[in-house]
Amino acid sequence: MAPLSKYMRKYHVSVNDADFTKKLKLSAAFNYFQEIASLHADNLGIGFNEIRPKYNVMWVLTRMKVEILKYPVWDQEIIVETWPQMPKRFHFERDFYMKDLNYNILAKATSIWVLIDIDTRELKPSDILTIKYPEIITERAIECNLGKIRPRGQKEFVYKRIIGCSDLDMNEHLNNSKYIDFIMDCFSMETLRKYHPSSIQVNYVNESFAGDEISLYKYTDDLKTGKVYVEGVDEKTNSQKFISEIVIYVHDA
Repeated sequence: MAPLSKYMRKYHVSVNDADFTKKLKLSAAFNYFQEIASLHADNLGIGFNEIRPKYNVMWVLTRMKVEILKYPVWDQEIIVETWPQMPKRFHFERDFYMKDLNYNILAKATSIWVLIDIDTRELKPSDILTIKYPEIITERAIECNLGKIRPRGQKEFVYKRIIGCSDLDMNEHLNNSKYIDFIMDCFSMETLRKYHPSSIQVNYVNESFAGDEISLYKYTDDLKTGKVYVEGVDEKTNSQKFISEIVIYVHDA
């Protein structure tokens, strides 16, 4: 297949991808975005199997923001699209749309990816890759700066989670979508029956590995803003693993 400016694929919201309200899980949306980004990287000649043996590097997602306009539901077919921007010195930006079969936008996302050395975990510059891009699409799914997240509100310990082998991906670290499940588990069923996130930004700060114990903390801002922050911390090393900002809204039954 010739290199594509935009990569598109249909997805079916399976029973495993829906939550107890029959709406698409946020973690499933992150999985869809991750998978289609990987498929497009393969199409552009910079996928996992190409860059690992040649450059000893791997792709790592460092930041992502998702805005949900309307949640897909169980058994629905949807379309996911992705396209990259021109690389910056040390990072790559990639955007996404999730649409229904009539091409109405259901969700949109923007993300930042980096290359790190597999052995040393050091950040590598983007120009180590030789990429022959097709025409670049300058449209942005979300016009925003994926900056630092500074939590506001009262800090509340929620629970601890030990990372198991089933949480890991091919890079042998905690997969980005697993963090989303950890975040959503900071909310009760009663809360999620009434509220759904309308947006979420996650900043992945440090890698997590099997055996790591992560403490989850929640900060609730003024309820008028609808903002909630969830942070994951490794208490043994006193290192922040991730920080997220979630905006919630009352959803229809």
